[in-house]
Amino acid sequence: MTDATSRFHRIEIPEEQPRERVADFREVLHSYTREEAMVEAQRCLQCALPFCVEACPITQDCRGYIGLVASGRFDEAARLTLRENPLATTLCKVCYHYCEDACIMKGRGIPIAIRHLKRAALEFGNSDLEYVPAAPRHQRVAVVGAGPAGIMCAWELCLRGYSVTVYESQQAIGGQAGAIPHYRMPNHELLIDLKRFNRFDLTFVQGKRVGVDFTPEELLTQGYRAVFLAIGASAANYPGIPGENLPGVLPALEFLYDVNQGRPVKVGQQIVVIGGGDVAVDAVRTSRRLAPHASVTMAYRRTRGESPAGEEEIRETEPESIDFRWLLSPLRIHGTDRVEAIEFQQMELTEPDRSGRRAVRPVPGATVTIPCDTLIIAIGEKADLEGINPKLGLKIGTKGWPEGPRPGGMTEVEGIFAAGGRSVVHAMAAGTRVAEAIDAFLCEKEGRAPEPRRDPFGTGEIPPKVPEGYSSPVWTP
Repeated sequence: MTDATSRFHRIEIPEEQPRERVADFREVLHSYTREEAMVEAQRCLQCALPFCVEACPITQDCRGYIGLVASGRFDEAARLTLRENPLATTLCKVCYHYCEDACIMKGRGIPIAIRHLKRAALEFGNSDLEYVPAAPRHQRVAVVGAGPAGIMCAWELCLRGYSVTVYESQQAIGGQAGAIPHYRMPNHELLIDLKRFNRFDLTFVQGKRVGVDFTPEELLTQGYRAVFLAIGASAANYPGIPGENLPGVLPALEFLYDVNQGRPVKVGQQIVVIGGGDVAVDAVRTSRRLAPHASVTMAYRRTRGESPAGEEEIRETEPESIDFRWLLSPLRIHGTDRVEAIEFQQMELTEPDRSGRRAVRPVPGATVTIPCDTLIIAIGEKADLEGINPKLGLKIGTKGWPEGPRPGGMTEVEGIFAAGGRSVVHAMAAGTRVAEAIDAFLCEKEGRAPEPRRDPFGTGEIPPKVPEGYSSPVWTP
């Protein structure tokens, strides 16, 4: 293969064979070797206009660390990665890699394996680093929710010298990241990332639920100067059809979380998952591993082309003996003492509208019934706002998380903020925006202007907000 044509061929990512991997929760995708990573990184064109960076919600300088990997400078690549991304070890396994979707090589062949090169930077470079906080500000901030948004906000604030306490309703840290199956993330990555936080004035309080054990307003009376509600969307949506309260009907996120935490989870031999997103895909793949000989079906009301699940997730799922059923919308659940079957309305695509989008409509008189003894609902989540004061004026984001209606995510109660995001990295971006808003809010109280966040490794330098050539983001919150 010539140098010219080699740019259009990605170095294959090592992957467990389907027959072996469905027997347990072993990791499916493996690392490049050092040499493979360098060769893959050398495919990068090092675009003057870094489309990959513009597509990243946290403006990770992927162009920069790819260039360093290409020349074998793995220590520098790891440091550059961690400079902007405190959850890099986690993201190199689970990020939806929006950067790759924007890569110019995608239009010419296959995009650079950017997420996998991040993994190579951390595994072959020195990633055993610690973050260094600024001088203490002697001001306390409370973060409610130890998911990606809350952790990112805490990181940004601790680097600026604030004292931060993170309250989490679960006994484990990570929020919805804790529901990511072990075949994607073997469960120690977040702890590796948090180890770099050791020098921060940071406390995690677990098993405390906002609205039940405390309120955001109470935290303000306890000496916290600001509060960030990063509670995300953790309550399951249900389709609102007959039979959904029968035993054997499980919410997907709770199902995945229980499996990850090692709690006993029973599934039958006829498993159906309703939904078309990544949570639904994780649910069918997890079900396959829990019940290797069961029939496992994923049913979605649209087609594969409209499925919100990532293409990589679908591709990995197809050889794992999953039955995909498209254009089926749940109608009713049958059963007496337990779920016995799920009846669907057959759907069809309409003609494209002016935007080119095709909706779905029922096919008159056409229904499909699929027997099942386990039914997993994966049609999205919503915020659990029990006990939260309506006077905060929270609005609901596109995927169900609560947001403050005022600039910077502030709620209608001064000093209380709220935000979230539709994926791990989008949630991290939201955490950064709120941290900057909190810092500006508290600096204004002191009558001084906020300062840029300095290098997290204590050099005193102010790193560039965006790399050279960056024009504007290509994503929306």
